[in-house]
Amino acid sequence: MGGGAGQAVKLGRSFWESLIAVVVGNAIYFGAMKYLPPRAQHVPYAIDWGLAVDFWVCLVCLGIVRLFRPKVK
Repeated sequence: MGGGAGQAVKLGRSFWESLIAVVVGNAIYFGAMKYLPPRAQHVPYAIDWGLAVDFWVCLVCLGIVRLFRPKVK
């Protein structure tokens, strides 16, 4: 199966990119939540449309982070 240092670096970068995307995405979503329609507002401890909106915001943030990341050879 042979991994190597290159794979470990790639996994580490992916982790940090994902972490940044989730933290920034949640900050944006919860900062804007009171301005969203009631169905898009998350209710704690419930699976609702607010979770879907939050997930979408985090996914967009991940795309932006990966768009501007420096390329490693």
